Amino acid sequence: MAPIAGDWLEALKPEFRQPYYAKLYNTVNAEYKTRKVFPPPEDMFNAFHFTPLAQVKAVILGQDPYHNDGQAHGLCFSVKKGVEIPPSLANIYQELKDDCGCYIPNNGYLEKWARQGVLLLNTVLTVRAHQANSHRGIGWEQFTDAAIRILNEQDRPIVFLLWGRPAQMKKSMLNNPGHLILEAPHPSPLSAYRGFFGCRHFSKTNEFLVSNGLEPIDWQIENI
Repeated sequence: MAPIAGDWLEALKPEFRQPYYAKLYNTVNAEYKTRKVFPPPEDMFNAFHFTPLAQVKAVILGQDPYHNDGQAHGLCFSVKKGVEIPPSLANIYQELKDDCGCYIPNNGYLEKWARQGVLLLNTVLTVRAHQANSHRGIGWEQFTDAAIRILNEQDRPIVFLLWGRPAQMKKSMLNNPGHLILEAPHPSPLSAYRGFFGCRHFSKTNEFLVSNGLEPIDWQIENI
């Protein structure tokens, strides 16, 4: 497992000393040695690497990484350049077009958001190839819950975008009145029409950031 660096390392240090984390570490290492696992180990903590704790302005929570070849690279909903845009991300792009006027780009690589302070965090950080949710319950949830609690405690405004029931189950940890919580159905084709389309979460995020004296997010992912 690639180490976490920067201010997230300091904030999450207590977790590394917990018994569950030692078990998680051993389980994940064994999986990488004996199975095909995504994302590549060096990308596992990219959400933390690309978006330092001190720079987090918004949080988008996903479930677990994409499980097909070449897709996952450590940011929820994002895929590497040259990979076909998955259906949920296509729906995110459609809502962005309707909400903010963004054109729909030809790639699904969301590093630009992460570099601007959008933490793209899956609640489970690894998955076996072609087996969705296969690493659920091995300890990742406890680790990412710790990260969510750390974010909740930050004394500055942060927007939490909770799409779908698994993400919304984290709402009970978010009791800081300085933050904004936005909820909508998941953007997957199964549920996007139940209220994700039209939720206007992207413009609402920027309105909140600007009202608190922060730079808005440039949501436009450019063509490559």
